[in-house]
Amino acid sequence: MKKDRQKLTLDRPATYQIKVPGHLDESWSEWAGMVTISAESEGGGPPVTTLTGTLDQAALQGLLRRLYSLGLPLISVNCTEVGQDAG
Repeated sequence: MKKDRQKLTLDRPATYQIKVPGHLDESWSEWAGMVTISAESEGGGPPVTTLTGTLDQAALQGLLRRLYSLGLPLISVNCTEVGQDAG
């Protein structure tokens, strides 16, 4: 039985998890659309904000540019789930 591997494409969204240093407040979720935001500190260290959401490539680039314009370096950007084909 052939197993289909889902691939990233430009025409369907995927779920991404983006981590940046510092604490971004919940007002970011309004700007970024369907993005959830959580900030945590591990072991008393500085906070790290995680933005998680299902975005197409254009929205992902827009979000990354916005973070860049604020001078926030990226800790990580991970694709956690690839969207399904329509139909």
